[in-house]
Amino acid sequence: MSLVTSFTELFSVEHPIVSAPMGGAAGGALAAAVSNGGGLGLVGGGLGDPGWLDRELAIVAERTGRPWGVGFLSWAVGPAIVERVLEHRPHAVMLSFGDPWPLAEPVKRAGVKLIIQVTDLDEARQAVEVGADVIVAQGAEAGGHGGTRATLPFVPAVADLAAPTPVLAAGGIADGRGLAAALALGAVGALVGTRFLATPEALIAPASVKAILGSSGEDTERNRVLDIARGSAWPARYSGRAIRNAFMDQWRGREDELDRDQAAKDVYQVALAQGDQAVVPVWAGEGIDLITDVASAADLVGLIARDAEAALARAGRR
Repeated sequence: MSLVTSFTELFSVEHPIVSAPMGGAAGGALAAAVSNGGGLGLVGGGLGDPGWLDRELAIVAERTGRPWGVGFLSWAVGPAIVERVLEHRPHAVMLSFGDPWPLAEPVKRAGVKLIIQVTDLDEARQAVEVGADVIVAQGAEAGGHGGTRATLPFVPAVADLAAPTPVLAAGGIADGRGLAAALALGAVGALVGTRFLATPEALIAPASVKAILGSSGEDTERNRVLDIARGSAWPARYSGRAIRNAFMDQWRGREDELDRDQAAKDVYQVALAQGDQAVVPVWAGEGIDLITDVASAADLVGLIARDAEAALARAGRR
C-alpha cells in the first residue's frame, strides 16, 4: 500500500507529509531532513530576517536535492523579502495568518507552488480566490498561533469548499494515525509541526524539547499572554498555544492589565533573555501526548507514513 495523493503527485514527493514552517525552529537542516525523508520540508521564514534566511536557505539547498519550501507570516513581511527568497529557487512558498494577496503575486509570477494556510472558512474562500495551489486547514489543536476551529470538523469543511484545490490538514497531528485520519477527512496529506520539534535538526533549546516530552495535551493552553509580554505584533485574532508556565498562570485572564503594566513586561524580557523556563514560550500542540522520544526528522517522515498505511489497513479490515 502506498499513500499516493494529489499532493505527492503535485510535488513529486514520496509521502504526503509537510513539516510546518515554525518560526525560529524550522531551519534549513530540518527542512532538508524532512525532504530527504520523502516529505516536503519548509523553512520557517517568520518575520523575514534576511540574514537568517540567507543562512538557512543555503543550508537546505546544500543538504537536499529534493523539493523544499519556505513559509512566511503574511502580516509580517512584504513582497521584497518574498522576492529575495524566490532567488533561492524554492519549490513552494507558504503564506499564513493575514492577507495573502500582496505576497502571492510574486510567487505565482515565478511559477512556484503557492500554499496558503487558513483558520476559518472566510480565509479558505480567500485562498481559493488568490489561486492557492494547496490550502492548509489548520485546527485550533495546533501548537503556536492559530484560530478557534477544531481540526476534525474544519478539515472536511475546507475540503468541500476548496475542491478541486487540494487541502492539507494541520492541528494536533503527531503520528501516522493522525495522517490516516486527515486522509479520511478528505485531506490529501498533513502539515505536522510539534512532532518535528523533538528532532536533532530543529533549532530548539534542549529544555524546550524536555518540556515537550514531559507534558501532555492538557498542559497546553491557547491565549495571548506571552504575545503581550513579548510585545509581539501578532494580530489579536490569532492566539498562541504553548505549554503552560508560571508566567501564564500569573497573568491568565488579566491580559488587559498586563498590557498596561510596562514594569511586568520589562521583568519578563529580562527573564526571557536569561532563558528562564518559567517564562520561555514552548509553542506546542495538543498532540504532544504522542511525542515520547527524539528522532531523526527523516526517519519520522517514513515512520508516520508507514503507521498511516497500517492504520488505514486496520480500518479497512474492520
